[in-house]
Amino acid sequence: MIKAGLVGLGKIARDQHLPAMEKVDGIELAAVASRNAQAQGVSNYPDLDAMLANEPGLDAVILCQPPQVRYEAARQALLAGKHVFLEKPPGATVSEVEALVALAERQGVTLYASWHSRYAAAVAQAKQWLATRTIRHVSIQWREDVRHWHPGQPWIWEAGGFGVFDPGINALSILTEIVADPLALLSARLEIPANKQTPIGAQLQMATASGASVEAVFDWRQTGHQTWDIAVDTDDGQLLLSEGGNMLRLDGEVQVKAPDDEYPAMYRRFVALVANHAIDADIAPLRLVADAFLCGEHCPTTAFED
Repeated sequence: MIKAGLVGLGKIARDQHLPAMEKVDGIELAAVASRNAQAQGVSNYPDLDAMLANEPGLDAVILCQPPQVRYEAARQALLAGKHVFLEKPPGATVSEVEALVALAERQGVTLYASWHSRYAAAVAQAKQWLATRTIRHVSIQWREDVRHWHPGQPWIWEAGGFGVFDPGINALSILTEIVADPLALLSARLEIPANKQTPIGAQLQMATASGASVEAVFDWRQTGHQTWDIAVDTDDGQLLLSEGGNMLRLDGEVQVKAPDDEYPAMYRRFVALVANHAIDADIAPLRLVADAFLCGEHCPTTAFED
């Protein structure tokens, strides 16, 4: 049984991580470190230092804080010999994650960069269907309401907080999973509010190594119904992943429609990785976001204010 300590008891931890651990055999929550919250039935500490000092029997550390501070926490846990589970995105920069992979290898422990949308119900079947077809074009529409998903979380608008790429990277994690070819970013248009440091909207143009065009629109101003769609045109019909990857249509006919089981699936994966002291830390989605910030045309706007 893996004894785990969780750092950062915020919305994502309460909504997803705690319920997922309760459903998965082989792991149990033993402690929580959080500045502003406590969990029932486990030991609680104000920070990771205190948790590591007082819980020597911990096997793993689950990191759910904002990405700006995740690298130092992960490094500390790895140096303490703990297996580490990183909430997405796995770091604020590509180089941070690469450094953590090298450290985990030296320490002989697991590092898991979790991409929960890859575990949506229809993603694996979509990947299998596309593997034997030629992709012509991919269109991504990822539109949601920031006030619903990140209420009272100013870090999301600060440098390293990703802005609209916090949800957008979920789409990129699916894209890089179901499309076998490497992807290149060709251009990016980022809409950054005048009083923020990260974008509220983004339009990306990409291409696969085989020459298929890929376009993505990410927007955080959508109210009402939330849109999480990936449409793929091929030489043998169209594939549509919707509901964040939990529904699959082929030429309009529903093939898969299943409830969300992403986080329990990730924890099952983590338990298996820990059993073998293995590392799973793909940075392909993060690299595309980094490229967008590097080459993007920044378009300040005052259309969105707190």
